[in-house]
Amino acid sequence: MAKKKILIIEDQAPMRRNVALMLELEGYLTCTAENGLIGVDTARRERPDLILCDVMMPEMDGYAVVQTLRDDPAFANTPFIFLTAKSDRGDVRIGMNFGADDYLTKPVMREDLLIAVGTRLARAQVLQERIASSSGFHPDFTSPDPLQRAFGLTPREAEVLLWVTQGKSNSDVATILGMSEKTAKQHLGICFQKMGVESRNAASMQALEVLGRR
Repeated sequence: MAKKKILIIEDQAPMRRNVALMLELEGYLTCTAENGLIGVDTARRERPDLILCDVMMPEMDGYAVVQTLRDDPAFANTPFIFLTAKSDRGDVRIGMNFGADDYLTKPVMREDLLIAVGTRLARAQVLQERIASSSGFHPDFTSPDPLQRAFGLTPREAEVLLWVTQGKSNSDVATILGMSEKTAKQHLGICFQKMGVESRNAASMQALEVLGRR
């Protein structure tokens, strides 16, 4: 199996080197960029399997990087993880709404880094296989309305399901939607009941079928 390539966009050289070393020791290929503008160019040239990106950077910040790349169909499903010194929930919510898949708070611990990278790469692989096995399958995550109509959900329940289908945890969903984790879990439980399923994977697969319809 070909090694996965990871792009690290980080303006602090020691952090950039440390993250690259941790990943290379686990068998990943890495490429790096010292700011957002260079990062976008590097992404387009190197076609990484996953992108790790700092938020606060000169030239172009991480929010602009993820927005720019998400507007490019080639990077619509590329896993994108923010590296941030910020722990404020509002900053995390902004990043997720701009299209990030996950975030890691600096200084990054090796175990947290490897778990986040491994999880996001695995999910991307599943999505790729699903798309490859079903010609024309391209789920549209821009609106929860199709889920609301298909499963008889409330608008809030449909929003929760939409984010869960994109691989977000209950904690992530709570942060993105500005609710408690308990409330997010309750909404998801009601979604399960209305959909007649018992797990996140089953709910996600049904939701993907709906979101993939043209």
